[in-house]
Amino acid sequence: MALREVKKYPDTVLRKQAAPVDTIDDGVHAIIQDMFDTMEDEFGVGLAAPQIGISKRIITVSINEKGFEHLSLINPEIVHASKETAVSEEGCLSVPRINAEVERPRKVVVHGTTRNGSAVEIDASGLLARVLQHEIDHLNGVLFIDRLSEKEKKRTKPEIDDMTHRPSPSSR
Repeated sequence: MALREVKKYPDTVLRKQAAPVDTIDDGVHAIIQDMFDTMEDEFGVGLAAPQIGISKRIITVSINEKGFEHLSLINPEIVHASKETAVSEEGCLSVPRINAEVERPRKVVVHGTTRNGSAVEIDASGLLARVLQHEIDHLNGVLFIDRLSEKEKKRTKPEIDDMTHRPSPSSR
């Protein structure tokens, strides 16, 4: 079990476009295992590799939904998002102590590759759709706080400003 440090906003790695994974090898498998160990230790339901300082397109998800208790996806992408949206509270291990309402598509279709190299298509709704969108956003340098309504931005501004003005480990 290898726990990794979860990078906190405003760490610069969180704002980078993550690189695609070209080869699924033992190194990628080790990263995925470290991500699951770290996510579970932090009581998260999803984690993206940039959150542990690795700018690669890998996500892990673990929710209590059959088949998605221990999901890892390599190079995931959203290929369809419903026009119908839903608003729900989100939080993030990289943006601690802030929870806010975020509007996202209610359903998404995600293509990706499993750790064993198989192509997969996931037709997701509910919590799974939300977690997949949140984690894929991380791979594109987008944080949930970027998707807040004006009302939620105003409400969370003091906490976000406080985080922004703290020096990040990557900028020292």
